[in-house]
Amino acid sequence: MKPYNIYISGVGGQGIIKTSTVIGEAAMKSNMPVVMSEVHGMAQRGGGVSTELKIGDSYSPIIEKGSSDILISFEPVEALRATPKISNKTSVIVNESPIYPFNLRESEISYPDIEIIIEELNNKSREVFVVDANKIAIESGHPLSMNMVMLGSATAINGFPLKKEIIVDSMKANLPKNSLDINLKAFESGFNFVKA
Repeated sequence: MKPYNIYISGVGGQGIIKTSTVIGEAAMKSNMPVVMSEVHGMAQRGGGVSTELKIGDSYSPIIEKGSSDILISFEPVEALRATPKISNKTSVIVNESPIYPFNLRESEISYPDIEIIIEELNNKSREVFVVDANKIAIESGHPLSMNMVMLGSATAINGFPLKKEIIVDSMKANLPKNSLDINLKAFESGFNFVKA
């Protein structure tokens, strides 16, 4: 099976590693081979974090330049940083809510306009879904469910290799019981947003 390459980017504290774990376990439940790597970078809250997953036959989790099938970015500038991994065959899901770096205030560099980021992503990919994942998460019951909004959005993309039901099973196995209902609602809302 040719690997399906998933690149996830964002900043520390957004739940990127947990999202990758849910995907990885869903792949194993589906009897699909999966490899995963994590790059924590400065993984304290606010530092860049990325994970790479390959579902299918692969010896290395590292995604070659331009060969992501999907980019799931929890933060707009982190999506821009990930553009070397994408091509005109890549589906991109990006959360439109920025996290401004703490050192930006002292800098002469300003945070780029979201419209410019989206235009750049559109120029380099097959399709871009811009999701107000923070807003959907709050409406679902808790801002920290944003990562499950993004996961639901990814699951709705044509060609995503894992069945929705198996992702939900993996969520039930990996997420705290006391927040499961909120996370399931967030996941469903993200899924429906992309399907619509």
